[in-house]
Amino acid sequence: MSGTEHPRTEPVLVIACGALGRELHALRQANGWDHLRIRCLDPALHLRPQEIAPRLRAELERARGQYARIFIGYADCGSYGGIDRVLADFPGVERLPGLHCYDVFASAERIERMAEDEPGTFYLTDFLVRFFDRLVVETLDLERHPELLEAFFGNYRRVVYLSQTRDAGLLAEAREAATRLGLEFTHVHTGYGALDAQVARVAAG
Repeated sequence: MSGTEHPRTEPVLVIACGALGRELHALRQANGWDHLRIRCLDPALHLRPQEIAPRLRAELERARGQYARIFIGYADCGSYGGIDRVLADFPGVERLPGLHCYDVFASAERIERMAEDEPGTFYLTDFLVRFFDRLVVETLDLERHPELLEAFFGNYRRVVYLSQTRDAGLLAEAREAATRLGLEFTHVHTGYGALDAQVARVAAG
């Protein structure tokens, strides 16, 4: 994790996906970034990605003029350029690089290599492992309709768990998730990836 030699006092705002909330707060605490404010939006917006950009616009309008700097803790996240079109109206406001959080944690190049190695890859992060039942099993109604498993995951061959922390409990849950989906399992530890470096840069000004 990164530190700063000259702590800032001017408030800096990160408007982020709730799926990154735990990691952002951990970085803030570990580095003593007391001036960093974190505002998380509902991670369920990823089920309605067309709503992310309008929500971010509303949050940016609300925060205008109140912070020394504002950073967006989203990659493109299925908005198909919608987030970037919003940010074009807010000079100086940047977002995380890449198409999705997998790029942020593992890098776009590494994700591309994994996808080339096995196109039928379903990715998990620490957040997705913690909320696998709610976000996957319940959302897809797999408990009541297990026959849907083939429809949703029939073209997948493996689960790749991109872990941010070294947590034996989460690793076991990720393996269990792969078993429930009937897929092979691979674990790749990424740490916080670009999230660490990007937030450190914003926090330092």
